[in-house]
Amino acid sequence: MSNGVTYYNPPKARELTSLYSHVARVKAGELAFIAGQIAPQGGNFEAQFKATMNQIGDILEDLGTDFNAVAKFTTYVVGAENVNMFRDVRDAVFPDLFEGPLYPPNTLLVVERLGDPAWLIEIEAVVRLPD
Repeated sequence: MSNGVTYYNPPKARELTSLYSHVARVKAGELAFIAGQIAPQGGNFEAQFKATMNQIGDILEDLGTDFNAVAKFTTYVVGAENVNMFRDVRDAVFPDLFEGPLYPPNTLLVVERLGDPAWLIEIEAVVRLPD
């Protein structure tokens, strides 16, 4: 169990469509809830996704942990046209951030817009902190 979090895909759950798991089992311990992070500089969808993940990585480092402690992501994507791009970029980036081969659960929500019209993606996380 890495950082107190284990990812799991029950045999009766539907087939995965990308890099996420259906379940995260979290060993009892302190949790941190990371507010939605955005890319402050704007840019295209891929650049915003990577900048957002970098911000989350910086916060995790400040908390004394890494991406393998993430129990769950919630992702807000502006416009259905960006869903496939989200999956493609996540599939390219996650293997470098996580031990794999399993990844945290993620709830993906498609929204009309975020707090600033230039923002295309916002990601929040629940993290199990180290003992």
